[in-house]
Amino acid sequence: MTSSAVPVPDPAAAPAPRLPSPLQELSDDRFGRRGLRLLLKRDDLIHPELTGNKWRKLVPNLRAAAGRTVVTFGGAYSNHLRATAAAGRLLGLPTVGVVRGQELAERPLNPSLARCAADGMRLHFVDRQTYRRKAEPATLATVLRTVGAADAFVVPEGGSNSLAVHGCTALGAELGDRADVVAVACGTGGTLAGLAAGLPQGGRALGIPVLKGGFLEASVRALQEEAFGARRGTWSLDDRFHFGGYARTTPRLDAFAEDFGARHGLPVERLYVAKMLYGLLTLAEEGAFARGTTIAAVVTGRPFPS
Repeated sequence: MTSSAVPVPDPAAAPAPRLPSPLQELSDDRFGRRGLRLLLKRDDLIHPELTGNKWRKLVPNLRAAAGRTVVTFGGAYSNHLRATAAAGRLLGLPTVGVVRGQELAERPLNPSLARCAADGMRLHFVDRQTYRRKAEPATLATVLRTVGAADAFVVPEGGSNSLAVHGCTALGAELGDRADVVAVACGTGGTLAGLAAGLPQGGRALGIPVLKGGFLEASVRALQEEAFGARRGTWSLDDRFHFGGYARTTPRLDAFAEDFGARHGLPVERLYVAKMLYGLLTLAEEGAFARGTTIAAVVTGRPFPS
């Protein structure tokens, strides 16, 4: 490196994370009368802008980017796009967000995308067919040429790749043997893949998918094989609590989230956290957990705007 080279920022230095994230026990009679303890793993408190699993997944990728433009993908309300844009602003890294839905370019930006733009992310809208093929080498190369970033560092949708999976093993390690079952809401599966690998022997990870389709088991398995060479840890998925799919809610879910927040003084994020907590309560009522079980629920984010 010459003396005129630009130093590469350290992603772990600028944002000053709060790690390990706090572990909070709740008194909730709906769990207590079934002999269950409920803990919240407050990953939403890691950093005011890079909350929860976004910190754990993004930092290893930003280190690997080594100062290059970061190109990533997401929908119109993507938490991942917002987190990447914020990280770019904090670290002085250029970011490009490839957004699903070319028709969105003709409309005013929604609050989520407006935040991305305000943080300096350049938004590039593609039609839905192109977006579905984004992982194909020819399609990706065309997108990168179009945005003028042929040598960019590409982070996949949701930030889930082997780097992110390794980053999320720390979540399991922080919990250690404090819980028998650790539940997390799942979008692309990277957090679950790393969490399960990081838990000690005997710990069990439970994923609650927020998208419908039943495809996530194969994705988690593939991520673990890419990261570790084989499946790691004990984990499972329950696909019943997506409430219609990503970014979908119902009056029932909204009422549950409002009630949970009022009981515990915790604003509940709807797209991920509410679905995971609703799933845990349903499973508890079904008798899925033996008396004496300690359950840790990972709070991966907070409502937007916060």
